[in-house]
Amino acid sequence: MTDLGMNERAWSLADQCVARAAELRIAVHKLASGARVIDAGVEVPGGFAAGRALADLCMGGLGHITFAPVTIDCEEWPGVHVWTDHPAAACMASQYAGWAIDPDGFFAMGSGPLRAKARVERELFGKLGYAEDPARGVLVLEGRTLPTDAVAAWVAGKAGVSPDALTFAIAPTASLAGGVQVVARSIETGLHKMDALGFDVTRVVSAMGTAPLPPTARNDLRAIGRTNDCVLYGGRVRYDVRADDAELESLAARLPSSTSGDYGTPFHDIFKRYDNDFYKIDPMLFSPAEVWLTSATSGRTFHAGRLDADVLRRSLFEL
Repeated sequence: MTDLGMNERAWSLADQCVARAAELRIAVHKLASGARVIDAGVEVPGGFAAGRALADLCMGGLGHITFAPVTIDCEEWPGVHVWTDHPAAACMASQYAGWAIDPDGFFAMGSGPLRAKARVERELFGKLGYAEDPARGVLVLEGRTLPTDAVAAWVAGKAGVSPDALTFAIAPTASLAGGVQVVARSIETGLHKMDALGFDVTRVVSAMGTAPLPPTARNDLRAIGRTNDCVLYGGRVRYDVRADDAELESLAARLPSSTSGDYGTPFHDIFKRYDNDFYKIDPMLFSPAEVWLTSATSGRTFHAGRLDADVLRRSLFEL
């Protein structure tokens, strides 16, 4: 794929966040190393607008995120709508939280376009055939601990840039901003499962998705459950794909979250069932609830999956 300049796009978006800091209820500071940190919910309130800004950064400026109502079981729920004409780059090479930021004493999963510069996920980026070589870059973290100079030095070393060429943006899952940016991953979640099923995601031409927006949970563990459930049981995604009908029909049947044996209960309960070990959960669970795949060749559309309002209500409103 052509270098789409996601790091420069995201850097420009980060500059806009800095200029709107008071409006977005975020805090911005520079570390001694020169790295810039945008706090969207750790020590400040953040908010819905900050969450949308985080989602924009995560997608390297190639995604379009809005708030829109979604209809579930004949009821209107607040929701997040996202679309992109560059799904493999915006979602898999940028938005996917695939980089473990784990220097001594710190841990967070990293999203954002700096991943396409660091390319530490060699297998994934080898399949995507995508890379960027910017002089500066943006990384989004999901966590409650602000990055330090030691973290900046570690990330800079992995990415091959100087620490003063880094912008970090961070919010915890149990925050308004954190909830928005996670739920804005409806498209990415489906693409990740396509990849797990062995399908070449660079054949996905364009994509559009929605998911309900959860109320903020009382802690991050509950928030992880709620945000996952919004996609697993409430996410709807449409993909336009370069593939023939037989291939798409087979893919559609395997793609929704309901194909997993772990489907059917709130994610928090599933997590407890596996002793809070994320990696024991069936990886086939992680996908939108309902999918439509349209062949860019024939024009036929294949649909599979279903929403589950009962599980969503238990997750979002009964805990």
